Amino acid sequence: MTKDLSREELLSGLTLLGQNVRQPVRKLETFPNQHPGRPYVVTLVCDEFTCLCAATGQPDFATIIIHYIPDQRIVESKSLKLYLWSFRDEGHFHEHVTNLILDDLVKALDPITCEVVGDFKVRGGIAIKVEAKYERATPIGHEPDELESDFRL
Repeated sequence: MTKDLSREELLSGLTLLGQNVRQPVRKLETFPNQHPGRPYVVTLVCDEFTCLCAATGQPDFATIIIHYIPDQRIVESKSLKLYLWSFRDEGHFHEHVTNLILDDLVKALDPITCEVVGDFKVRGGIAIKVEAKYERATPIGHEPDELESDFRL
């Protein structure tokens, strides 16, 4: 089922898109999914993620990969870029920052499923890859249909 929405309905609440923003913003903005009820995967890749090591303050570099099956909301990509930029000068362990990104996406989107992969570059001879996943609880008595099952992350 497709939702026909006006331009105003699609852009309502988006404050960052089309603006000249020159600083990081810890805010994820969303817009309506025009195809709710159809399971499909959205994949977003940021190969320029940086944060600081929580212990040493040295920079850490990663590729952040996000896969999610939307329900009613879609994350707006410029807000995601500015949100990820907001971690640049903060100290975090890789495992924590990956789970924090997942938590914030789940809060903003209420997706059916979401996965965040933090693929951190080698430092000290070790590369770290963190995979954090969320799956909405299935209501009692409801089993996902075959199509939904095919799209599980």
